[in-house]
Amino acid sequence: MLSKALLRLGASAARHPWRVIAAWVIAAALVVLAAVAFGGRTADSMTAPGLDSRRAAELIERAGTGQEGMTAQVVVTPLDDGATFFDDGARTALTRLRAEVQRLPHVLGTSDPAGALDAGGDTAVRGGLVSADGRIAVVRVQYPDQSRLSADDLDALVALGDRLRAELPLRIEMGGNLFYAFSDPDGGASELIGLLAAAAILFLAFGSLVAAALPIGMAVFGLTVGVATMTVLAGVTEVPTFAPVLGSMVGLGVGIDYALFVLARHREYLARGLDPQGAAGRAVATAGRPVVFAGGTVVVSILGLAVANVPFMTVGGVAVSIVVLTMVLASVTLLPAFLGAAGPRLGRAGRIARIGRALRAGRSGRLGRRRDTAAGAVPAVGWRRWLGHVGRHPVPYAVGAVALLMTATLPVLGLRVGLPDDGSLPQSRTERRAYELVAEGFGPGTNGPLVIAADPAGDPGVVDRLVAGVAADPGIASVAPARVDRATGVATLVVFPTTSPQDEATADTIARLRAEVLPAAIGHGPATAHVGGAAASLSDVGRRTSERLPVFVAAVLAMSFLLLMLIFRSVVVPLKAVLLNLLSIGAAYGIMVAVFQWGWGGALIGLEATVPIVSFIPMFLFAILFGLSMDYEVFLLSRVREEYLRTGDNGTAIVEGVSRTARIITSAALIMVAVFLSFAVAEDPSTKMFGLGLATAIFIDATVVRMVLVPATMTLLGRTNWWLPKWLDRTLPRGPVGTDAESTGEAPRPRLVER
Repeated sequence: MLSKALLRLGASAARHPWRVIAAWVIAAALVVLAAVAFGGRTADSMTAPGLDSRRAAELIERAGTGQEGMTAQVVVTPLDDGATFFDDGARTALTRLRAEVQRLPHVLGTSDPAGALDAGGDTAVRGGLVSADGRIAVVRVQYPDQSRLSADDLDALVALGDRLRAELPLRIEMGGNLFYAFSDPDGGASELIGLLAAAAILFLAFGSLVAAALPIGMAVFGLTVGVATMTVLAGVTEVPTFAPVLGSMVGLGVGIDYALFVLARHREYLARGLDPQGAAGRAVATAGRPVVFAGGTVVVSILGLAVANVPFMTVGGVAVSIVVLTMVLASVTLLPAFLGAAGPRLGRAGRIARIGRALRAGRSGRLGRRRDTAAGAVPAVGWRRWLGHVGRHPVPYAVGAVALLMTATLPVLGLRVGLPDDGSLPQSRTERRAYELVAEGFGPGTNGPLVIAADPAGDPGVVDRLVAGVAADPGIASVAPARVDRATGVATLVVFPTTSPQDEATADTIARLRAEVLPAAIGHGPATAHVGGAAASLSDVGRRTSERLPVFVAAVLAMSFLLLMLIFRSVVVPLKAVLLNLLSIGAAYGIMVAVFQWGWGGALIGLEATVPIVSFIPMFLFAILFGLSMDYEVFLLSRVREEYLRTGDNGTAIVEGVSRTARIITSAALIMVAVFLSFAVAEDPSTKMFGLGLATAIFIDATVVRMVLVPATMTLLGRTNWWLPKWLDRTLPRGPVGTDAESTGEAPRPRLVER
């Protein structure tokens, strides 16, 4: 039985703490060394098999034009307000800058705006190299594939820009996907802020520095092992750049939460007079079971991303799942070792243990009252009053809470997925300033060019028809001269839309090119043409995730329902849990739309412009949020179920179970919210979305749902909460949640399940 295995595991770790701690230190060192020796860098391939943008990329790779590699762009304008690049002085500075960039390591080639001006100003303007007024010029830099590059290449480009700013009469800004791939992720400071906030909340919750330090220490250990393992995985396959930041965010949150629940149970058992080793074993046996099943739910939800058939999402899910599994393992091995090593020093644990021993010796009365008060065994009076109040008025509270969440969900009707571009970065970033210069000089669409790849298949007129047809489309501002590979015959056209990459009109233009313009140009012959580029790839991924989202949601709901039915041996409780979790997640989505698309309160998290929701984030958030919200469901209802099996009274079970877990769930939720909000102030909009979405959903789940809707609906349902058909009761294996005594082998389990 799982609980007895966890009992033995926790007790053994507490009896031999230094062996377990040493094993974790060695494991962490080995994984870190493996990451240094064999690990790889994260990379982004925002595409998927079968997409039109992927077919375009395959044609470009086949042609070997170099456009399949990484790019950067250096955007310049004269410091003298009256100067232009039509003047000899500014053009000479531009020529030197381009030559210096060309000499950088791994640079395959650069555009030559000065040379284009010498050949004829109209050529430079039409090629998107110099603005019509001559004030802004762009040097496009072509690098090889990301696998052949490193952060040193970005550092070299940035260092060159810093040097030339002091030597040339030019304002120099830079951007491109080289920055996106190799800029340092903004997770480091966020992790530190989250840890400090968590430490403060833990200290307030337990009133002990030792008790506050243990969950933090366990989470740091687990995060080190998990992220290092993710780095090793990046050496084998392509791990997306958001995975380490998201893994750190989720890992810190669940790790500290899991440790908090085990630690709270441990202190309860110390209060009953158990020795630290016995208390640790019992804590892992009782609180460890919900940890294992809650962690399993998180992992199952995240791994369900595979149904989208988008490889970078699947690999990202696997990477985050590794961190979550590491935290679960640390919670049932490393944490009890910490508890055993700490002994009776956890807050007032030493005095509590002495009181417990005195009670077992027969001295009760006043000492008994002190024991209960010190341990928190008697639920807080405030929570009992609140739950009693909700229990006496379940209908208005249930209706009011549902109405509130439905109102918060309404903005989801206006949800628009897209690609936040560099224009959404802070003004302090050179990428943002380069974006604005390009938009000013050439139009917003120049920041997100499309690349049309065509295989004429022997039809010599296809390329000319493509150029003419694309140029005539109202959503296209200009078309650069076509490049044709002589060996393969593959032609590539760089196309500049009239709208920015994140505009909905750009997605409409892409769809129109594919549905109308390209088919008309290539006719019914064997020629093919496909639309690629970053904007097209993100649009395609967004469309695919939107198509697969209903299947994914149904799969996660079904798996979660079955798992909860097994845990609680009830049909009604899992169904209610699924519906309530959907409400909290929907409300979180709605708030994200209001903040990021409508701009409500965006300044509070440093958002300087409205942006669409990143195409893959809704599905990722659903996977993570549903798993995390199930954490609290399992933790809370495990205690309610224990009380119900012990007393057989639904009302008592609700009050006792919820009130006994309320303080811990509130503390755990505050920790998660603090950790996630620390990421919401990062510079990258995607990180902000993950942070705000997770923080909002957890806050709603731990307050409106757990402390209002759960007790109100369970009160209305009464004993029906635990209804399970007889045939299903006989079919299901014995559930993992029982009474506290049964979990540790002290008493038989009463048969109180309703049928």
